[in-house]
Amino acid sequence: MKKIAPSILSADFGRLGEEIAAVEAAGADWIHIDVMDGHFVPNITIGAPVVQSLRKYTRLPFDVHLMIDQPEAYLDAFLDAGSDVLTVHLEAANHLHRTISHIKERGIRAGVSVNPATPLSHLENILPDLDLLLIMTVNPGFGGQQFIDSMLPKIRKARTMISAAAPHVLIEVDGGINRENISTVARAGADVLVAGSAVFSSDHYGQTLAAMRSALKCPPDCVFPTA
Repeated sequence: MKKIAPSILSADFGRLGEEIAAVEAAGADWIHIDVMDGHFVPNITIGAPVVQSLRKYTRLPFDVHLMIDQPEAYLDAFLDAGSDVLTVHLEAANHLHRTISHIKERGIRAGVSVNPATPLSHLENILPDLDLLLIMTVNPGFGGQQFIDSMLPKIRKARTMISAAAPHVLIEVDGGINRENISTVARAGADVLVAGSAVFSSDHYGQTLAAMRSALKCPPDCVFPTA
């Protein structure tokens, strides 16, 4: 079953615990947490102590996405903080195999993320070791960006690669996902769909997530209502 992971990057940072509890009640599957360091990406968000403090607000899996340089130096901090999935960027990890191995040795699912301009061919030697491949469909660092349509063929290619070499690996897609495009992205091959501003900027989280769930069941030729 396809999973929807609201990204708290677009939530109200003054009441993150309440926001997480609200999207859990609204029907979210995972909680996506973007960690930014001001180096690998322009913005700075939260660190491991904040992730740990949020753990008590939900039983949903924490899908922690490290958009940081030298992620290997911070793995244990985020693993100890309550991560259920920990994803690092291929472009930022100096020793990717060692990093993935360390995460999995801790009993946590390990993911690798790739930016829009990064070819999937760079994953060839690590793909079977992963639990999750996160494909960025915006340039990372800011919420509320528009989905890059040219990433759809990349998602399809990833689906083909994974089906052939590592069928256990989930494909997650992050960037510009909304109720109008979620079914198209899912049909391209996504298993986990990250939605930030589309959820947290809406007036009713439950209705928004229900609409997205309905769209995921929509056949290829249907037209999803916008009103």
